[in-house]
Amino acid sequence: MKRVFIDFCIVVLVAISSSCNIDEEIVKELDKGDFYRAKTATSKPDWNKVYEYTPAPGQFINELKTGGFDGTQTTPEAAIAYAEKRMSEVDNNGNPYPNWVSLGGFGGYIVVGFDHSIDNSGGYDIGILGNSFSGSSEPGIVWVMQDENGNGLPDDTWYELAGSETGKPETIQNYAVTYYRPSEPKQPVKWTDNQGNSGEIDYLLQFHRQEYYYPLWIEADSYTLTGTCLQAKNYDASGNGSYWVNVEYDWGYADNFSPIDRLTDEDNAGAGANANHFKISDAIDANGKPVELKYIDFVKVQCGVNAKSGWLGEVSTEVFGFIDLHFE
Repeated sequence: MKRVFIDFCIVVLVAISSSCNIDEEIVKELDKGDFYRAKTATSKPDWNKVYEYTPAPGQFINELKTGGFDGTQTTPEAAIAYAEKRMSEVDNNGNPYPNWVSLGGFGGYIVVGFDHSIDNSGGYDIGILGNSFSGSSEPGIVWVMQDENGNGLPDDTWYELAGSETGKPETIQNYAVTYYRPSEPKQPVKWTDNQGNSGEIDYLLQFHRQEYYYPLWIEADSYTLTGTCLQAKNYDASGNGSYWVNVEYDWGYADNFSPIDRLTDEDNAGAGANANHFKISDAIDANGKPVELKYIDFVKVQCGVNAKSGWLGEVSTEVFGFIDLHFE
């Protein structure tokens, strides 16, 4: 988790490129139909609703200071309202000044929608804001959905957007982690996965002293999050645990200091909000086959690494907002 939060500067660069698409047989095509929602004069480029906010346990979950919680987020509806408020903040002049929402450890996710459908241009269509900088990438897998049944809810099929790690033998599809509520306050959160492994989300007494890192609005004593897991790249550069580096991935992930899809050489040393850019044309199905979606209506970002970096705690994707890049 990044600990430097200075001025958050949104840099949204709109560009068209074809370097990141995968060239394979297209197995499905969903045309513009009765449920396509065209832009109107009042349409806005950014997200307009959070539909789900289900983070994994983490150091900023329920946290009253930098995390922005206030202790009343004890229902899913209250958690959604929290996420919407954070990403809708403005500065003293009324200009957008969004704050980050943490997804916690592996599998934590957020789902948003727009007031219109986003077209597949073949180039970059979606911008997702994170706060990565050199040596601090916490990659989030991006998923998209078309409102196939027209009910206005994200209850159809999710398609992953392929990235640089897609298809690699070390990338695990359908990876599942089950998190267990601690029996006492101020304890680590234990987890097991479907690969036979187990571990903990560390309790960081020095930095984040809320009683529980397990989301207060999750009523069950355990819950399971499933998604795509990337091989962790973080390492201890100091050799003594004092300096950890979270290495970036080439392209295709939110909150990732990509040399490709950030579309800028600015180093973002102040950990400000900055965009990664995504193509709907990179959508793949559950078997890894390309899917041609003429448009999408919902976007999900999910923390894609199960790792921790010593005193920095769990690797946890942060998001500030979502943007349709087809606006000037």
